Amino acid sequence: MFRCVRIWTDREGNSEFEEGFVELPKGDRGDALSAVFKSASISFRETAVGGAYEWHPAPIRQFVLTLSGKLEFETKRKERFTIRPGDILLAEDTTGSGHRWKLLGDDPWRRAYVILADGIQSGFVASASHEAKGQTNG
Repeated sequence: MFRCVRIWTDREGNSEFEEGFVELPKGDRGDALSAVFKSASISFRETAVGGAYEWHPAPIRQFVLTLSGKLEFETKRKERFTIRPGDILLAEDTTGSGHRWKLLGDDPWRRAYVILADGIQSGFVASASHEAKGQTNG
């Protein structure tokens, strides 16, 4: 199971987030396997130690796959979450107040941006605490 944090824009235009995972319902040879997600593109980026990015919405709906580095994300409501290597960020807050992040520790942030094709389900499953609030989204 891959830890995934979904960030989206609520009705008031604020970024909100929920923790969960990407579903891995299939498999063979002892492996767990997700569905195949159609994507429009993939690119890679590296930010040096100490990097930060002030308030911004996501430019497009995308998976951000962290390969190295530890980050703290923050919403305008002062809610925070941390992303570590191996985590997936599902960035869906393409409008509104956005979020900001800062790099923590001594490693650069290396990541892959996977732009999801239009209309594709993400495979995201909210953790039980968010499901109780009715905040699930596929």
